[in-house]
Amino acid sequence: MKVNKTEIEGCFIMEPTVFEDKRGYFFESFNQEKFETLTGAKPFFVQDNESFSSKGVLRGLHFQKGEHAQAKLVRVLDGEVLDVAVDIRPNSKTFGKVVSTLLSSNNKKQMFIPRGCAHGFVTLSDTAKFSYKCDNFYNAASEGGIIYNDPTFNIDWILESEDLIISEKDKFLPVFKEAVPH
Repeated sequence: MKVNKTEIEGCFIMEPTVFEDKRGYFFESFNQEKFETLTGAKPFFVQDNESFSSKGVLRGLHFQKGEHAQAKLVRVLDGEVLDVAVDIRPNSKTFGKVVSTLLSSNNKKQMFIPRGCAHGFVTLSDTAKFSYKCDNFYNAASEGGIIYNDPTFNIDWILESEDLIISEKDKFLPVFKEAVPH
């Protein structure tokens, strides 16, 4: 497995070693020992989530606050998405930095997003099946979010804004300056 550091401290993009032959392919999608050795992070994943989305569906930017913050290891099982992380840890050297990468069932890349980051993605293929490993349980009372088109970040979601499908809740998320203490 190849691990690439990103502009966000503690955020990594992983590329697995894939073994292919005439039968198909095989790869190790997660190995705790290798993960800890390569990243220095020691998450203990307690919850796996999966979502299915159509082209243009944008989910995010979401985060969990305080003791319910979550680190996530995300990947695409089928299709392609643009995956985005934003460092919202006020004391971080990379506070306010944004990382985005294409995750797909073809490239098999994964992104590890540390606790204290907002996360979102947009589906670029006709459909996408997205998998999340989380190191903390979801807590509705600790839910937070930042509007996807916050001018502070100027995220290029690749698709035109009129082609985005956004939940009513996500359409009215606050801007970064209101959502995160500075």
